[in-house]
Amino acid sequence: MRPRRCGMRRSPWLENHNSAWRLQALCVGEDPELFFPLAETERATARARAVCRRCPVLLDCRDWAIRHGETDGVWGDTTASQRRAIHSAALDR
Repeated sequence: MRPRRCGMRRSPWLENHNSAWRLQALCVGEDPELFFPLAETERATARARAVCRRCPVLLDCRDWAIRHGETDGVWGDTTASQRRAIHSAALDR
């Protein structure tokens, strides 16, 4: 069984860590399972990524996930493997 988690929950922690952008995220209130599928396939991530593409804080979310090395789930319309590739490309510059 995989852990249930979602970085987009409202909590006092958010206000104290320069993450106020999370309060504007469209994924707040969505089922966390949508953003943390068992497999990283196009089909499994399509619904989550559709939410992300409409989100006003997509870039903030993506940047946060890359900077913090988030290894699971869909963040800012990217999967974990896409974020790893972005991070690696940035290191190669």
